[in-house]
Amino acid sequence: MASTKKPLFPTRYKMVFGTFLLAVIVLFDRILLSVAKDPVAESLALNDTQMGWALSIFALGYALFQTPAGLLADKYGPRRILTIVVSLWSFFTALTGAVWNFTVLLIVRFLFGAGEAGAFPGMARAIYGWIPFQERGIVNGINFSGGRIGAAIALPTVAWLMDLVGWRLTFVLLGFVGLLWGIVWYCWFRDNPENHKGIPKKELEFIQKHTDRDTSNEKVKINFKKLFNSKTMWLLMGQYFASNFTFFFCLTWLFPHLKAKYNLDALEAGFYSSAPLLFGALGNWFSGFLVDVIYKKKKWALSRKIPAILGFTLASVGIIVSIYMTEVTAAIIFISLALFGADMTLSPSWSACVDVGKQFSGAVSGTMNMAGNIGSFLTALAFPYLLEFTGSSEPFFFVAAGLNILAILLWLAVVPNRPLQLT
Repeated sequence: MASTKKPLFPTRYKMVFGTFLLAVIVLFDRILLSVAKDPVAESLALNDTQMGWALSIFALGYALFQTPAGLLADKYGPRRILTIVVSLWSFFTALTGAVWNFTVLLIVRFLFGAGEAGAFPGMARAIYGWIPFQERGIVNGINFSGGRIGAAIALPTVAWLMDLVGWRLTFVLLGFVGLLWGIVWYCWFRDNPENHKGIPKKELEFIQKHTDRDTSNEKVKINFKKLFNSKTMWLLMGQYFASNFTFFFCLTWLFPHLKAKYNLDALEAGFYSSAPLLFGALGNWFSGFLVDVIYKKKKWALSRKIPAILGFTLASVGIIVSIYMTEVTAAIIFISLALFGADMTLSPSWSACVDVGKQFSGAVSGTMNMAGNIGSFLTALAFPYLLEFTGSSEPFFFVAAGLNILAILLWLAVVPNRPLQLT
């Protein structure tokens, strides 16, 4: 039931603040092992390829459970599903501090990835229910910027915390943060704005007028054959594979790569590695703003295509130029440009999933994110194996740039304003 009181901020903005904080926690927890690479490897007697598997196995668990998690968010609602998945991965974050060998580390990391799988599909389902068309670009930009800000904060903070209490206790302490978020989310959020007691009547009417929510309680099942036969679905999956291939390098190997190549200590490497992630946050905000500005000019398809194509162009240029920089500051400037561009692709990608998926936006966005995180899985393995095989990091960067160029071609073929027929 709608409220007659006028709050200081629209209720939907409070919901977005909650999903923003969730994104901060998601990436904060995800980057912990990258920062803890050296002490973990020393403690468990692991080499670089074993650490590559430990970093990548998360992405495999995360990828495989994306579509199931999205389906659960569509069926049971983001209130319950986000509470459950946040509690689950927070438990495995804390449990990482208790691992004693390589095999146990792989198992815990895989389950941690499976737990995190429901985060962004659950957010997409919440956006479908609460956020008007003309605000979805910036909302997606805000949410994904939270992840980059969380990861950027984590790099120096975790390095400092590990020096203070050790890597094992660091994982345990940070596992409790997610549990607290889950409790607050379950108590405050409602799947449908109509059921939120604090929402004003005028805001509720605005949401109802400017969303395409299915307000009937009819339960319709998704047709998976149609989902995976959809050209649009495969185009979105392919371009997101390229985006994640670039981004996940910054979450996994950028910190140890800079530390080794430029002979930095952990705190220096943490600060340098955080810069691209902050630029990624700026890329999300800029892209989200651009998506909404173009959409308001009645250019629905272009509002998704232009930011994504511009982003992939910047990403490919930044990656290539960074190879030829001999100073760490110059290299970070161009890697930051690359991540700014890569993160420009997120808002249009997830906005397009909500556009074409509608009541199945959780499943559609989860399927796209599954493909993206197969890219993440391969990134974490490709970097150490290519380095070992060629003796140079350059081949990895050329592969990443090539994928970004390919993604531009895929976006040219996407039709985001044509809903998928999935029943």
